[in-house]
Amino acid sequence: MEPRTLIGMLTPSSNTVLEPVTAAMLHGLPQVSAHFGRFKVTEIALSAQANAQFGNRGMLNAAELLSHARCSVIGWNGTSAGWLGFDTDQALCAAIEAASGARACTSVLALNEVLQRTGVRRLGLVSPYLPEVQQAIVRNYAALGITCVAERHLGIQDNFAFSEVDADTLRKCVHDVMTSGGERPEAIAIYCTNLRGAPLAAELETQWGVPVYDSVATVLWKALQLAGVNASALAPRWGSVFDLR
Repeated sequence: MEPRTLIGMLTPSSNTVLEPVTAAMLHGLPQVSAHFGRFKVTEIALSAQANAQFGNRGMLNAAELLSHARCSVIGWNGTSAGWLGFDTDQALCAAIEAASGARACTSVLALNEVLQRTGVRRLGLVSPYLPEVQQAIVRNYAALGITCVAERHLGIQDNFAFSEVDADTLRKCVHDVMTSGGERPEAIAIYCTNLRGAPLAAELETQWGVPVYDSVATVLWKALQLAGVNASALAPRWGSVFDLR
């Protein structure tokens, strides 16, 4: 039997996109499988109640159960650090690694690594979030020296509802970001793991001539890197992020 690579993904409870999309991406890597652990997340806002969903306790409980499946990498498949602060994901990764023995990564830290490695300083940002959540994300990237030169957000709070955003809406958001009339983005981030951005990434990259980094794809890219798996076979269908080595 060929050696298996087992990857765990921490999953918001109301997310219905990241599991099937991750499984579809891994279809091209039959020796790799993803395994999912849920914890409670139902809304995205800046209230104390909403932010409390992302405390480490629920995530670490889910990570412990994933460690029983002997996952070599555990990823946080979510974007909360975008508005809570990138240090929250850094602390989470350290806690997961200490508690489980697995390597850890997150959608946001993986995206940030990609942006740094590719020298992106002008970012186009697409999300389903409320205006105040989007503004917090923009501020946090500005602190990294990355300017969100154009953005579109859908003003949605209910986490389940993100999964009902259709492909044409995402295409229009990217169109609007790329034709906003200001500075041209060097890359687009589709920022939410309950949006179906990854299946559109290669199409949008061809159309607009810039990389399109979806947050479901970024965490899988990093998880595969940590597991020592060459993911370049995924790039033609799922986007140029998988060509990064």
